[in-house]
Order: sequence, then C-alpha cells, then structure tokens
Amino acid sequence: MPRSDPDSPDALGTPSRRAALRLLDAVLRRGEPLEQALVAATRHVYGPDRGLAHAIAAEVLRRLPDLDALIDSVTERPLPDDAKARMALRIALVQALVLGTPHHAAIATVLPLIDGGPRKLVHGVFGAITRSGVLLPERPALPPLVEARWDAAWGAEMVEGAQAAIAAPPPLDVTLADPAETDQWVTALGGVSLMPGHVRIHDADPVTDLPGFAEGRWWVQDIAASIPARLLAGAGAGGGTALDLCAAPGGKTLQLAAAGFAVAAVDVSNARIKRLRENLFRTRLKAEVIAADVLKWAPEAPVDALLIDAPCSATGIFRRHPDVLHRVHPPIVEEMAGLQRRLFARAADWVKPGGTLVFATCSLEAAEGEAQLADFLSARGDYAVDAPDATLLPPGIPVSPAGYVRTLPGMLADRGGCDGFFIVRLRRTA
Repeated sequence: MPRSDPDSPDALGTPSRRAALRLLDAVLRRGEPLEQALVAATRHVYGPDRGLAHAIAAEVLRRLPDLDALIDSVTERPLPDDAKARMALRIALVQALVLGTPHHAAIATVLPLIDGGPRKLVHGVFGAITRSGVLLPERPALPPLVEARWDAAWGAEMVEGAQAAIAAPPPLDVTLADPAETDQWVTALGGVSLMPGHVRIHDADPVTDLPGFAEGRWWVQDIAASIPARLLAGAGAGGGTALDLCAAPGGKTLQLAAAGFAVAAVDVSNARIKRLRENLFRTRLKAEVIAADVLKWAPEAPVDALLIDAPCSATGIFRRHPDVLHRVHPPIVEEMAGLQRRLFARAADWVKPGGTLVFATCSLEAAEGEAQLADFLSARGDYAVDAPDATLLPPGIPVSPAGYVRTLPGMLADRGGCDGFFIVRLRRTA
C-alpha cells in the first residue's frame, strides 16, 4: 500500500478528509443542510471514501462544542471559528477519538488541508490532546444557544435526553405495508417491534440490501414520523378521500394508501416528487401525485381526511441530521412558523364537516407546534382537538392533557429513542 505523504494534497486518505472539510464549510459557514451539500462536496471522491467523508462531517457536527473545548484547552489564544487549522483539528480529533482511526493516520491525512498554514501548530495541538489520554464526554454538549432555548422550553430533563440522543446515529426504523406481517418482518430483519406495523433494526445493513426492500414490503420511517398517518387512519375514515400536503418523499402517503385511503399527495419540489413516485412504484401502492404550491393550489372538492406535514425547522430530527443544531436559528424558526400558519389556515377549508385534519411538524420548537395549535383554535371555531386513543401510539409516548402528541428526546430512550415531533388531530365540527 502506498504511504501517505502529508505534504501532498493527493496523500492517501486526504481526498475524503478534504471532502469532509467542504461539507463542514457548507454547513457551518453557508448554512446548507448536510445532505444537500453532499453531492457537490464529494464530487471527487467515490464509494467508501464518500461515506467516510459524510461520517467524519456528521460526527464533527455531533461533537462540535466538545471538540472545540479540547482544542481551546491547549492553545494560548483561541483559533478563529472558521480557521482551517481549527477545522483540520476537528476532523483529526473526531477520527482519533470517535471513529477509531489510528492517530498517525488521523493527523497525516489532515495536514495537507492547511495549504501552507500553521501545520506545526495543528500537529502540536493534536499531539498534546491525544497524548493526554483525554476522552470526549459520553453525552455531547449541545450548542449553547440551542441548549438555552430547549432548557427554557422543556427543562433540564429534555436537554439531558437530547445530549444522550446526539451521541450516536439512531437505529433504523421501518414501517410495514401490512401490520399483520409484523412478527414475520421482525424475524426476517433481525429487529424488534415497538408496535404493530413497525420494526426497529440496530446495526442495519445498507437499506437496499435488506430483505423486503426491493419487494416494497416496507419503507424507512422513524416511529415518531409514522404517528401522524396512524392518527389519521385511526380516526375511522379509511377508504375515504385523503390529502397529504407537503408529502414527498412519501412515507405518510404510503401509510395512508396502505390503510385504504384514496390519496392525493401534493408537493412543490420536483426532485422530492421523483422520490415519492419511486417509493410508490417500489411498494406498488397507489396515490395521485400533484406538483403544486399548496399556498396557490386547491383541491376540486373537500376531503374526508387531511394531513399537513408542514415544512419546519426540522430540529426534531437532529439525531439523524446533526447539522440542524448549527444552522437553524430563531429567525429561521420564526420564518417557518409564519409559513405554517398560512398553510394551516388555508388547508383547513378543504376538510368536509365531520372530517379529520392532522397537523404535524418534526420540530422541537413550540412556535412550530403548541403555538400553531393555539393560534388555529382561536381563529377556527369549527375545529376541535380529537385526542387519540393511547393504543394508536407506541408505549412510552403519551397523549398530552390538551389532546395532542409531543415527542421529546428521552422518550423511548431505553429502546433507541425517537425523533422530536408535534402532532395534533382535529375534527371539523361544522
């Protein structure tokens, strides 16, 4: 095997680290979602190297405050947040302390990233930290502004749950096309089930290699993300008409179609609609797919059931996408909340009297959940909260006294956790 040359930009292993640097720059400096930045950042790396670049960047984002605390502990003056020396140290340290990369390889593959900068400083700081035998904390620190916001909203127990949840990528959840086959797929996939129609797999193989994927017997969907459609189907309108707004990539559309609804799925993004169509084809489920802006489009007639999986800050999926902790700030939350209010108010007119509306966001911000519900009910006397029966929810996820469902970090922790969601089911009374 050729030796790594730390003085060469083409040193063995360096291209994947350079791609990780581009990914981190896209997230931390430009505010791009990690997955969105992946294609451009990894355009010169392939196969396992691409996966390694993604893994390095994601782990840096999971551990960023703690990595920076280590770096600052051995430097006389703090390095600028956006300095390449700091970024290179983050990449080297997360490899050595989290991913198990040999120390010599971790440092040799990042020194070329400095491009003529303070390599001796980077090498010295890395050596001082790794020789000390220091370890990263078991529970990573959250970014200070996020911790303060969540502590004020939910309390210290939630913050501790979030710290535990961010420590490692979560297990893989799948939703089954036929809940009656739950035991069969638990065995076939080597997983566990938290409720009918769900299987959780720890240390899963690549999704496309798992039994049942090609045949469309299931689709990937966190257990919390499956609750909105479960509540809609549980309202007793199966076989009626349903609208799934902001539907792509289609997990909830597939649930509604499998439950017997005649579904129309609406989304504004052509790229995401392509994935929705692929998922429908693979699962052999049927839905009408409509490319449209919901704020400009309207259905021809009211429906029995309506699901608003509203665009949001996505802070609830931070354990899968740790970049949200670093790029979502209060102005973004405020902007998304405004969009949700307009969408909620407009779409509520599309439900038949006696019909059901479920509003959901994968957000841990009250402005995108509890506050939306309060504003909506104050403006719409023709809607009332329809609290779900506990049997529609996984054991360990409660119905709030006000009748909605709020999933928080720490829930189901002993079984692998769940994403953060706000979900409310409403009945149109007139």
